[in-house]
Amino acid sequence: MNRVILLKKRPVGRPAFSDFEFDSAAIPVPSTGKILIKTVFVSVDPYLRGRMNDSKSYVGPFEIGKPIQSGIIGQVVDSKNAEFRKEDFVFGNLEWKEYQESDGKGLVKVDSKVSSLSSYLGILGMTGLTAYLGLTEIGMPKSGETIVVSGAAGAVGSVVGQVGKIMGCRVVGITGTNEKAKLIKSKFGFDHAINYKTSDDLKAAIRDACPDGVDIYFDNVGGVISDAVLANINKHARLPVCGAISQYNDTNPSLGPRLQPILLTKSATMRGFIVSDFSAKFPEAMKQLIRWLKDGKLTYSETIVEGFENIPHAFIDLFDGKNEGKMIVKI
Repeated sequence: MNRVILLKKRPVGRPAFSDFEFDSAAIPVPSTGKILIKTVFVSVDPYLRGRMNDSKSYVGPFEIGKPIQSGIIGQVVDSKNAEFRKEDFVFGNLEWKEYQESDGKGLVKVDSKVSSLSSYLGILGMTGLTAYLGLTEIGMPKSGETIVVSGAAGAVGSVVGQVGKIMGCRVVGITGTNEKAKLIKSKFGFDHAINYKTSDDLKAAIRDACPDGVDIYFDNVGGVISDAVLANINKHARLPVCGAISQYNDTNPSLGPRLQPILLTKSATMRGFIVSDFSAKFPEAMKQLIRWLKDGKLTYSETIVEGFENIPHAFIDLFDGKNEGKMIVKI
């Protein structure tokens, strides 16, 4: 049988395992023009939490009683489509199913000879593209500037820091454990790391780590961490807003400093973005990421959980910061 994971009910606050439901169905037989895909790797990402709410956003919400979707690497096990051969590996936004039928639209073939298959969900996928394009298109780094990255040990943050270093910047990362603070310095080349959970005065800690101020703040978390960084930005600072994981489970709107006076007096630019905003630049960005990866200028971390049944657990663990780098489930 073919196992499927459905959204049973919309989470209130932090997601729980009871919000998901397992179902089963027959493995489909592909019709003319279709392919049968066996799931190999599943990406779990913080943005999926927003799609579990019944609210208007840049993409429609998941439907109750329907399969959840995310980035998936799959293998073609049967094909009646001339564009795909049996044993091809493909990437696409697919459903949380062990097997599924597709007409091939929206799927991209991936090559395990270029890099590991799982990397196409991370550094060579939406994660890497988000980091590279968010930093270069909005942050516009210049050599000698200071970049602060929140969620620095995460999938996007760890790439942002490395790209910043390649471009000649000083990079400071904010993490939630001492182990992650050590990791971003030793593995990803950050110049300084701050553990926000052990800092008595985060605003002062950032000021001490950035004596010349903050020119670029790549925001992955929002909340009080971002409030502390904003207090240290320079004139003409650029602030790409990639995520706000610290607030995704809030049941009431959280209040913080009013941003307008800070942005006004610093002539700063804050811009939220979705990586698809820069879709025209994907091919160019992908080539650059592959080049840096081959040259040893980029590296990455993955937290790989095994088992289809553990997809919901892996997703929930994101909100406890249990991942180093990209969180992926291997089927």
